[in-house]
Amino acid sequence: MKPPGGGIEVRHNAAASRYEAAVEGHLAVADYAEEPGRVVFTHTFVPPELRGRGVAGELVRFALKDMRRQGRKIVPKCAYVAAFIRRNPEFQDFADG
Repeated sequence: MKPPGGGIEVRHNAAASRYEAAVEGHLAVADYAEEPGRVVFTHTFVPPELRGRGVAGELVRFALKDMRRQGRKIVPKCAYVAAFIRRNPEFQDFADG
């Protein structure tokens, strides 16, 4: 789904347990694993060609907003997701762990 006003298109690929952003032929992903009562974000990857352009931030922001909308608690095992939550207090209330 493309955010209003442009930006990076992010989609939830539930079959692969990840969120994806395809930009200029490259795929950035935020992987997760489901556990009882929570979702564990395990890994975020942005190809070198896309780094430094805010792709990871938009990808993770979309994923966290989607989890919040679903009423899910998240566990940030991925270092990037954990750092993102520390930098963005609006997401700290539903992180579990």
